[in-house]
Amino acid sequence: MATTRVSSDALAAFAVFAEHLNLTRAAKLLHISQPSLHSKLATLARELGRPLYERAGNRLQLTPDGERVARFARDHEERLALFLDELRGVPSARPLVVAAGHTAYLYLLGDTIRGMLAERPGSLRPLHTSRQQMRAAVVTGRAHLGVFTLHVRPDDLVTVPIATYPQVLLVPQDHRLARRRSLRLTDLAGADLIVPPPARPHRTNLERALSEAGVPWTAAVEAEGLPMTLDFAALGVGLAVVAGCVQPAPGLAARRITDLPLITFYAVHRPGALDDPRIADLLTRVRRGIPPAARRAATRSAAA
Repeated sequence: MATTRVSSDALAAFAVFAEHLNLTRAAKLLHISQPSLHSKLATLARELGRPLYERAGNRLQLTPDGERVARFARDHEERLALFLDELRGVPSARPLVVAAGHTAYLYLLGDTIRGMLAERPGSLRPLHTSRQQMRAAVVTGRAHLGVFTLHVRPDDLVTVPIATYPQVLLVPQDHRLARRRSLRLTDLAGADLIVPPPARPHRTNLERALSEAGVPWTAAVEAEGLPMTLDFAALGVGLAVVAGCVQPAPGLAARRITDLPLITFYAVHRPGALDDPRIADLLTRVRRGIPPAARRAATRSAAA
């Protein structure tokens, strides 16, 4: 029976390429020429008998088989590094990687990151991503754990609800709506709102909810990312709808919008990932860093 032979060198090169999806950048990191890298990737694809990446417009993307090979390549590299560290009798020097967005880093993961880095510098590496980039990073093994809100829970990954919050409106403390303990969507009629650019999930969901409630509104400004949204809100440019974990800046108040759905953050990992005690400990630390009320709300949300 013929045996497929796969070059370890080509696998290692593919792992670097899969992280950047850019031949020039990957070749530079590998200290080889771009034609040499292209040859390694072509050889690997030929040995495996299937395409590993393709062009989509002006960018490159992994095929489904390419995602599987990238995951295997990173797992192979990590297992080898752990074995060599164990053989030498030294602690693993390879950091755990967490993929998350602005909100999770600012309000959910801070204690975990500070604690782990204080115990052992370099033990954790944050990866700032969008929701789609987080999924890709976890699927391909680039990240060990992802933390994000999910509109659709992926079938090929394990998703663990870790925190649930209401949606709140950030308003100046002297604004008429700040005098209310809670709000309904109809209270936002005529409001100037700070919103993400079109087609972003939060913008789409908010627009749909306001439309269904028959609430007219205008976009005060389109802000890319939570920090810019908070800056514009603090400047008084407009009102902002955010997750209830967000701490309002001085001069702002947060008021719950009772008829908007709750927002749940999930920890996302590959099946079997928790067999690695380091990843299991990371997930435990992340959950421990969540306020108890938000943890309980996530548990109720999962059971509903």
